[in-house]
Amino acid sequence: MDFQAIVPKERPDGIGIITLSRPEKRNAISIRMRREISACLDRWKDSPAVGVVILTGQGDSFSAGFDLAEFAQPEQFDSLFESSSQYHRDVWNFPKPTIAAVNGLALGGGFDLATLCDIRIGAESCAFAHPEIKFGAPPLFTPLRWIVGDGWARDLCLTGRRILASEAHRIGLVSEVVERGRLMERAIEIGATILTAPPETLRFTKEYLAGNSGKGFEESFRIEHDEGVQKILLKRARAGLVRKA
Repeated sequence: MDFQAIVPKERPDGIGIITLSRPEKRNAISIRMRREISACLDRWKDSPAVGVVILTGQGDSFSAGFDLAEFAQPEQFDSLFESSSQYHRDVWNFPKPTIAAVNGLALGGGFDLATLCDIRIGAESCAFAHPEIKFGAPPLFTPLRWIVGDGWARDLCLTGRRILASEAHRIGLVSEVVERGRLMERAIEIGATILTAPPETLRFTKEYLAGNSGKGFEESFRIEHDEGVQKILLKRARAGLVRKA
C-alpha cells in the first residue's frame, strides 16, 4: 500500500513506529489514515522484524480526532463507518505490544487511539478530551474505563473536558510524562525493555490482555496461569530456555 497519511518505520532493534502524518490537519484521522494503519499493522502482525509498535503524531498534535470534513460527504458514510469499525478492532487486537507516545493533543478519536494501546506515555504538552460529545458523537467509554476506572471515564466522556499531562498522569491514563524532546527516546527505551522477553511469551500475554477484561477470576486465572504455564513456560523449560535468576 502507498502510505500517505502515516509514516511507518521499521527499526533494526525490532521496534516499528507509526507516525500519524497529517500535521496540517492536526493529524485528524481520515478514512485513508485508518485504512493505512490497518494495513501497516496487518503487515507487521506476523513479521519477525517488528516486535513492538509505537504510535505517535507528526508536529504538535498526536491527533485531533476524526476528520470532520468527511461527515459532510454522505457518499463517504459507508466507508467512514467500515474503516472506523475495522481500524479500532485492528489496533485493539494487534498481537504485539503497542505504545502510544502522545506528543500533544489527543482529542476524540485520537484519545481513543491512545486508549487502545497497551502503554501510554505523554509529553509535557499532551492533553486529552472527548469534545465530540458536544456535537452528538458518543465517546468510546469501555477501553478508557479499563484504564482509569468507571468514575474518571464517566467524567471525561460526559463532560468532554480537557485534562493536561499532570492530571492524565495522576489518574493513570499515562504511565509517565517526559520532556517533549525525550518522548520518542523514552518510548523506544520502553519498547526495548519489552523486547527482552521472548516473542511467544509476549504474544500469549497480549492475547489475554485484550481478551480477559470482562472475565472473572477463575476464567482469567485458567488462561493467564494454567495455559500460560503449560503452553509457554514449561514448553520453554523443556527446551532449556528458562534462565536462572
